[in-house]
Amino acid sequence: MTDFARWVSRVRSPIERLLPGSARWFDALVLGSVGLGLRLITVFWAASRFPPAADGTFYDTVARRIAAGEGYTWLWPDGAVTYAAHYPVGYPALIAALYAVFGPSPAVAMLFNAALGAGAVVATYWLGAEFCARRWACAGALLTAVHPSLVLYTPAIMTEGVTAALYVIATWVACRWARAAGLGWGWLLGLILGATLLVRPQSLLLVPVLGVVAAYGNRGPDRARPRAERILSSFWFRAVMVTGVALAVCAPWTARNCQRMGRCVLVSANGGWNLLIGTAEQAKGAWIALTDMGVPVECREVFEEARKDACFGDAALRRIVERPGAWLALVPSKWGATFDYPAAPAHYLRMSNPTLFSHADEQQLVVLETVFSRCLLALALLGFARLPGPARRIRGLLGVFGIASLASPFAWPAVLCLLALGLLQWRALTAARPLAVALSALALTALIHAVFFGAGRYALVGGYLAGLLAMAGSATRGHPAPPSTKVAV
Repeated sequence: MTDFARWVSRVRSPIERLLPGSARWFDALVLGSVGLGLRLITVFWAASRFPPAADGTFYDTVARRIAAGEGYTWLWPDGAVTYAAHYPVGYPALIAALYAVFGPSPAVAMLFNAALGAGAVVATYWLGAEFCARRWACAGALLTAVHPSLVLYTPAIMTEGVTAALYVIATWVACRWARAAGLGWGWLLGLILGATLLVRPQSLLLVPVLGVVAAYGNRGPDRARPRAERILSSFWFRAVMVTGVALAVCAPWTARNCQRMGRCVLVSANGGWNLLIGTAEQAKGAWIALTDMGVPVECREVFEEARKDACFGDAALRRIVERPGAWLALVPSKWGATFDYPAAPAHYLRMSNPTLFSHADEQQLVVLETVFSRCLLALALLGFARLPGPARRIRGLLGVFGIASLASPFAWPAVLCLLALGLLQWRALTAARPLAVALSALALTALIHAVFFGAGRYALVGGYLAGLLAMAGSATRGHPAPPSTKVAV
């Protein structure tokens, strides 16, 4: 045994003696309370100091209009009012319902973010208990409860933190359904995923994955089970079901767009804009204003929102076809913009109130967020590298290379190494469903922002799932029984 292995063993031994027994609701409630307390403190500090900024200005404005009964419309400076669908409707619709009851104050949206975040911490704990011992489930949930990016993004009237919470809550519901033969949990999962699509349409790629993950696991031999039960428990049926329910939740909004926007748009009319921005070589993979990169000539006289977005999408596809090499060369820069410095709260707080939150404050918070995120990624790399399984030497090299990249300015190679480790360990992921979802979410984030453009806030959508990935190495500590739903004290 090497000196390092002896040191790890000495550190692990006292930790493993803590919190014996199976997972319990007492742990989940305590951890959820810690997460809620930190988020409420942040809201109390920020509510009167940091007004909506960036896209949050739009979300807050639209929510106020919806709460006032004016619908998802936009009031222009000349007094004209038009129907809109540029940004996803889900988040402003949720906070509009709260604005209608409690009044149109950003503090109300912040409190909603805090409550949802606390629920996500609880879900993280139960997901950890799916594949590791109680103490490690507590550790993973605690990491998400105190995660500086997740906590300090609570005041942001933005969608990424909400999406992160919905992802982990949906994953918990999917794992509950995987232990049940009925369809009740499936309906709930579909409804949650439908709401998630309305908040972040890109989540459509993750919806069938959660259906597959929810395939009934406590099954006997196939031939001994009725045919109907085999069908209802199969991964393809559950994937199709949750996808269908999620799309049905979106269907009324899609129908509204078909009627009001002049074109049928699933959720939001900004995919063409984002694809066009993703072709801008001068942006180096990051966001750039269309006025700075140049509006395509054929789109300058197109004013209807949905038609303009379609025009931008056509122009983007034409640029990609004409110069595919230049577009592909931007992919590492897009991943760098997304994963290297995922400091969403630092940038948001600076944009919201630059007088109170100075450039020096922003840089200090960027360092804190980056170090914390990279530590979680390093733990995930170590965990997957040490899991038993094939290609141990290759996995060891991937782990070393990934951790080495975390010590450099570039973190995106570590993300690719982690995805490669997950691919090599796919058999282990069939027994650790939450890890499979977490890696799928990470892979889809990398894929989406290789196509469009990158930004640090987009890495936040996997924030709660990152706490589970950090506990991956603990999956070798045996296979605990499914967690009890009884309250224990």
